Amino acid sequence: MKELLLKNSTERALIDEQVYEELLQDQHLTEVNFFANLRLHSSHCVVFQKTHPRRDGTQGYRTETIYLHKLIAERYLSNQRDAKANLVGCQNGNKLDCRIENLEYRSRAEASRKRKSSSKLGYTGVYRENNRYRAVISKNRKSIHIGMFATVEEAALAYNRKSVELYGKAGKLNVIRPHAAPTENDESNVKAINHSEQSRAGTAVFPRFMKRL
Repeated sequence: MKELLLKNSTERALIDEQVYEELLQDQHLTEVNFFANLRLHSSHCVVFQKTHPRRDGTQGYRTETIYLHKLIAERYLSNQRDAKANLVGCQNGNKLDCRIENLEYRSRAEASRKRKSSSKLGYTGVYRENNRYRAVISKNRKSIHIGMFATVEEAALAYNRKSVELYGKAGKLNVIRPHAAPTENDESNVKAINHSEQSRAGTAVFPRFMKRL
C-alpha cells in the first residue's frame, strides 16, 4: 500500500503499491508530474488538475482534470463496468482509499443511496418529530415508513435493517456513532451490520489522519 501526499491537505490518499509503480511508467502522467500535483477536491475525492494551452491553435487554455479513483477503476476494473453500473464508488465510503479492492462500479441508483447523508441528525432516513425519531426509506421512488423510535440510534439501526432487506449489499448502512448504546434486542442486529460493513471494506485500515465518510 502506498500513501500519497496531497498539495492542499495534511490527509493522505491510499493506492496499491503495484498500481503506483505502473502509473509511474505512464508517459503522459510523468510529463504532467501527476503524483506531485494531486489535491483534495471539495467532494473529498483526490484530483489532478492542470491548465494547458489549447492544442487546436486557438487562443486560450484548457483544464485537464483526472480523478484518481476513476483513473484506477478505468484501468483495472473496466471489465466490471456496463451500461447500468458506470459510476465509480468506494466500498468503505472513504474516497481517499483508492486501492483496487475498495473500488467498484455502481448504478446511478446505488450511488444515490450511498451518497453521504445531508441530514442534520447525521443518519440517512432518520427524522426527528417532537421527542421521537422516524425512520423512512425509499423504494421505486416511494417512501416506506419503517417506524417511530425513542432514540436516533434506534431509528438508524432500523433503517439499516430495512436497507439490507430491500437492497442487500447494495443498500446504504448508517455508521452508528461509538457512544450509542443499543438495546439488547438490537445487539444481534448491530453485530450483523458491523460484519456486513467489514466484509465490504475488506481489510481496509483507517489511519488516524484519515476520515471515514
